[in-house]
Amino acid sequence: MFGIRKLDIFIAKQFGLLFIGTFFICQFVLMMQFLWRWVDELIGKGLSMDVLAQFFWYMGLFLTPQALPLALLLSSLIPFGNFGECFELTAIKAAGISLMQAFRPLIVIVLIICGVSFYFQNVIGPHANKQFGQLLLSMKQKSPELEIPEGIFYDGIPNCNIYVQKKDMETGKLYGVMIYRMTGSYDDAAIILADSGMLQSTAEKKHLKLNLYSGEWFENMKSQDVSGAANIPYRRETFGFKTIILDFDGDFNMADGSGISADAKSKSITQIYHDLDSIREFNDSVGHSYKAQSRLYSTFYTQAITKEDTAKALAEAKKINIDSILAKIGRAKYRDIIRTASNEIQSEKSDLEMKGDYTKYLNRRERTHRMEAINKITLSISCLIFFFIGAPLGAIIRKGGLGVPVIISVLVFIIYFIFENTGMKMARDNEWSVEFGKFISTAVLAPVAVFFTYKANGDSTVFNIDMYKEIIYRLLGLRTKRLILKKDVVINDPDYDHDQLELKCISQRIEEYSCEHHLLRAPNPIKVFFREGDDRVIREVYDQLETVIEDLSNTKDRYIVAELNHYPVIATHAHTRPFRNKWLNMTVGLLLPLGLFFYLRMWRFRLRLYKDLKQVVSTNDTIIKLIDNNKSKASNEADLA
Repeated sequence: MFGIRKLDIFIAKQFGLLFIGTFFICQFVLMMQFLWRWVDELIGKGLSMDVLAQFFWYMGLFLTPQALPLALLLSSLIPFGNFGECFELTAIKAAGISLMQAFRPLIVIVLIICGVSFYFQNVIGPHANKQFGQLLLSMKQKSPELEIPEGIFYDGIPNCNIYVQKKDMETGKLYGVMIYRMTGSYDDAAIILADSGMLQSTAEKKHLKLNLYSGEWFENMKSQDVSGAANIPYRRETFGFKTIILDFDGDFNMADGSGISADAKSKSITQIYHDLDSIREFNDSVGHSYKAQSRLYSTFYTQAITKEDTAKALAEAKKINIDSILAKIGRAKYRDIIRTASNEIQSEKSDLEMKGDYTKYLNRRERTHRMEAINKITLSISCLIFFFIGAPLGAIIRKGGLGVPVIISVLVFIIYFIFENTGMKMARDNEWSVEFGKFISTAVLAPVAVFFTYKANGDSTVFNIDMYKEIIYRLLGLRTKRLILKKDVVINDPDYDHDQLELKCISQRIEEYSCEHHLLRAPNPIKVFFREGDDRVIREVYDQLETVIEDLSNTKDRYIVAELNHYPVIATHAHTRPFRNKWLNMTVGLLLPLGLFFYLRMWRFRLRLYKDLKQVVSTNDTIIKLIDNNKSKASNEADLA
């Protein structure tokens, strides 16, 4: 037990250090991604450091639950990848400790993190989201620092439009100034023209002081009571220097956050379910009201009429002559009637559209509350799911560092992000149910976590690249080449005489087989798909050849070793039938397009076998000659000795 306790501490320490680092990295990435979304709204506001500090603080608080799953995925994948790469995981299993026993301390830590995530979303998150939304709204509403562009009207100052023809960037002096100022109503508009000017902010940042040089002032006097000059329509003033005070609040003021408090993200689960009752009751009352109005309209427009009355009305309608009615009332009156009817129809249409939009809004509000309540649970569960994906993956791939683990983590998180956001959008737009939309990412990744954990606990080679490469090679009919190298140390020399006889026997059997089977001819489709059988001759020849190759690989003659690499790797059954299963062959044969494909594929294997056998005979002859040469050299050396 003491050894296991020390192992638990060791694993927990490795995990904890990585988790702290990866959490801050993930938090930084999410904050930067979120910041880029609002950077256009915040830039050039002249915000103080304490306001920016609050902005980043509240942003970090409500983004913490989103950073925890990704940090857990990465921090669980890296240590177990390092353990596998350094064979520490092998040593742990050799000591009789299973993978699940090694996971025990981390499971406890992850469950604690799940609880922390839920606490953040249910307690800290709503308050942080409310404060962040209020702060963001205040930052949006703050008047920007005055930076008047050239060549266009600038409306950043209340009740003023300022046009500047040219601006000196070094001195801040403005040239060709035109001001359209609204002092009260449109009747009190004033137009000010000046050759140049300077704009400065007052010390209390509540007003702007505009110094103008060499200009004129035009002001409408219609709404003003000018005694003794009632006939003067406007006032014109020429000045050499004039100072104008403009209202401009440059301070930061906190906006009202009452509207933000109604957002579902600013509420805990208890508050959400408490408000859901009120929301549903209000929605039902609106629905009943609309239903009552529709019944009233239908009663007004479709009164109870008997079949006899209907028949009489239709008969009278047939007798009505539109031309005679038009002649009696006149075209002007007729157009007024049509216009009135069209306006009433358009009004009813607009009313229905407004009611439809309002009911959609009410429905979306209810659904967003339900989605947020479920999201607090699914986001906490995702921490556990991501751990059981990352830790088994690290044990399977056995690659540490930041290379492969980061790539795999990003891919898994992208899959989770796609399903999560798709489900959220479809549930919000009432395309899917709320439960299905919010649980789809969990439902997809949970079986993946179970599968990886099962495979890692059983030492499966689910990510063995060589295994998948072999399967692909088999499907495509590809094969690898032989690679036989000369051995530096040879314990037993090959039996050249026996190998020479075996090679001659193999060549003879191949000649007999080629004459009997005619591999260049097209195969019989009946034998291919509807008869059992196996080419035992080729299989025996292949086994016999492999035995000789294994024995001759111990030779010291580099020429023989080079010739051994010329032997092809023969597929012993691919030229006989597509599959080894009888019923599968028959099924494929009955499906004409698929059967034709496999028939041509098998014919290709027969042609390849024909070439392989010719290559085997040619290589056999070469090796037999090399063995004879070696024997003659050995006998000559013996005679000389």
